[in-house]
Amino acid sequence: MAARLLVVLDADSTLIRNEVIELLADEAGRGAEVAAATEAAMRGEVDFAASLRSRVAALAGVPVTAFARVLERIEPTPGVTELVDAVHTRGGVVAVVSGGFHEILDTVAPRLGVDVWRANRLRVSDGVLTGEVDGDIVDAEAKASALRSWAAELGVPEGATLAIGDGANDLRMMAAASLGLAFNAKPAVRRQADLVVGSVDLSQVIPLLP
Repeated sequence: MAARLLVVLDADSTLIRNEVIELLADEAGRGAEVAAATEAAMRGEVDFAASLRSRVAALAGVPVTAFARVLERIEPTPGVTELVDAVHTRGGVVAVVSGGFHEILDTVAPRLGVDVWRANRLRVSDGVLTGEVDGDIVDAEAKASALRSWAAELGVPEGATLAIGDGANDLRMMAAASLGLAFNAKPAVRRQADLVVGSVDLSQVIPLLP
């Protein structure tokens, strides 16, 4: 059966309050360095894929046991469960596409009621991170492509797709949706979004659902 609507969210600083790569970098003692690089990438000042590779390189040697500690620090964004419930009540699907990592999202997404998700994977060898991304990087075009393919698979009507993001790598996804919302967003994203959500509360999106 076709879905009535599709809401696609970014993960870091949108679905959740945190930037997961910064939490992982804390485990390597390089949190501040990686946080500065993440900020530049989200502002669109550097190529996302190249930036992600360099930031992931800083995680080399972090044990996979660190994922459990990172999960304990994850803070869902206020209003997320209310938004998810509202989408489901309307016969819709909630999706997440992230430049972050399956290793965290595979736990967080189902906890929050997300239906489908896609993210990057980290390469592991002998129980530690190698500092490399495993497979293709989920970049701006991959995010837009995911939204389009999910909408097609689910038979979502034209005009019933929403994309919610905060960073420059969310702009193509937001443009591909019938409504692109800047949430907790960088200035460049706020300028190009269809609408800006003022407060960091995802329940504010509910009145905009078709």
